[in-house]
Amino acid sequence: MKNPRIHYISSFIIVVFLGIISRKINFIPLCFGDFLYAVMIYILTRIFLFKHKPVQIAIISLLICYSIECFQLYQAGWIAAIRKTIFGKYILGQGFLWTDLIAYTCGITITFIIEKIILKKTSYETRLRIKQQK
Repeated sequence: MKNPRIHYISSFIIVVFLGIISRKINFIPLCFGDFLYAVMIYILTRIFLFKHKPVQIAIISLLICYSIECFQLYQAGWIAAIRKTIFGKYILGQGFLWTDLIAYTCGITITFIIEKIILKKTSYETRLRIKQQK
């Protein structure tokens, strides 16, 4: 992986696309969209905080997702007006649901595990190449 940020950015675009599609297809459960939302937040956090460890990224991502969900309990007029827009609807959500917290936790946990597996594999391959060059 010469430039891993490119992989994260392309993954981010794919996840956003899948998330939008998941909201348009009726037979896909809504919790799958929340799952993908958490994956998107994890990847976005990874893009901006690239040097941090995956466990730190997972914790920060969970805090962001939980904060946004809890912020949905706040129903002032100005924020309700923002939530009526497409941007507000998809980014800020409509209302607080406990099931969203579970979907966020699953999404970030699975993304974290996948990233750890990929990083482990790529670091092993890098060590192997360095060893072979000696």
